[in-house]
Amino acid sequence: MKKIIFSIVFLTLGWATSKAQTFNLGIKAGVNLAKLNADFASEENRLGYQIGAWARIGGASFYVQPEAYIGSKGNKFISIQQDNGNEVSAEGKVRFTTLDVPVLLGTKFGAKNLNFRLMAGPVISFILDENSSFSSAYQQATDFDNYKNQALGLQAGAGVDVGNISVDLRYEAGLSNISKSEKYSQKPNLFQLSLGFKIL
Repeated sequence: MKKIIFSIVFLTLGWATSKAQTFNLGIKAGVNLAKLNADFASEENRLGYQIGAWARIGGASFYVQPEAYIGSKGNKFISIQQDNGNEVSAEGKVRFTTLDVPVLLGTKFGAKNLNFRLMAGPVISFILDENSSFSSAYQQATDFDNYKNQALGLQAGAGVDVGNISVDLRYEAGLSNISKSEKYSQKPNLFQLSLGFKIL
């Protein structure tokens, strides 16, 4: 699946570059509300951040927007575990620092200094650092604290540009299981709100 997605991304970038009428470059920063959907526990959203850069290649109506940004995302888990026949409340927390690289295909409409955008596309997240803590009940019941070094997702959202300022609201759905466990599945999902500034 990853090979298919990457092939589509590279073909789209090549097409957009060959047809490009404009090229923009900018920086962005924002917040996200993330959680890891797990099939064995209830989850609580965790607030995170993002900061990075974006490029926009395209014409008057359609564009491709690759980005790269450092971000944080995490989760708090709560579940009831069995310990020697007794029910024990188990808690765990995890936070990742990631390098996220989305490639979005979008459309825009409106005036030159005020336009609206819709976009969607794949994102790959590389885990740079992991900070986790779990109660002993969790560690006995699962091989929980064992994560892969990357995850694949899909972003979709909307944005508005006012002059050189842009505001984006997106949802990111996890497509791949980030856990190495063969028993349990965890997929990161989040909402993100960002403020960008066009420098070129």
